[in-house]
Amino acid sequence: MIWGGTTHDLPDLSLRSRVLELGCGNGKTLIAMIQRGWDVTAIDFASPAIILSRKVVGCVTHGHVMVADARYLPFKNNSFDAVFAMHVIGHMHKEDRERTISTLPHVLKPGGSLFFSDFSVNDFRFGKGNEIEPATFRRSPGIITHYFTHEEVIALFSKFTPLSISLHQWPMRVLGSTLVRSEIHAIFTRKG
Repeated sequence: MIWGGTTHDLPDLSLRSRVLELGCGNGKTLIAMIQRGWDVTAIDFASPAIILSRKVVGCVTHGHVMVADARYLPFKNNSFDAVFAMHVIGHMHKEDRERTISTLPHVLKPGGSLFFSDFSVNDFRFGKGNEIEPATFRRSPGIITHYFTHEEVIALFSKFTPLSISLHQWPMRVLGSTLVRSEIHAIFTRKG
């Protein structure tokens, strides 16, 4: 799935921070990260997404794009100052979410930051489609979306220290109706 949303607000990180973006999609967030002066490695398991992201990066020297699976990260321990997981973990089955999150403490430097964002159970699309796991729904064209609770996010990232967890909601007009989009944003740091 190629993500069509807008770029999230990005945090202030030091120039040349080594950053990993999980699920880079079409490269929209990737280019914003590179423009901050970070040394970004972006991965996606979908080859078409990587092709799009490579076009965005072009010949920029501080952007690396590769096909890789977030569940099995091919990086050395302590490789990154920050990891971004924006609307990627919610498109996985429970077992895959847990596997992905279990790999993150290894690639993140001690004291490094993990930035997470995904839809909450308050989102207007929660409950739409076929429920294939608790709070996980398959909608056409076969895309799965898991909707998170605050408590679930804390439990899922229990190997990290939470710095902030917040609910972001905004109205959205769809076919003449006002509906609520709802995301959980969280920042964690690696323990030890």
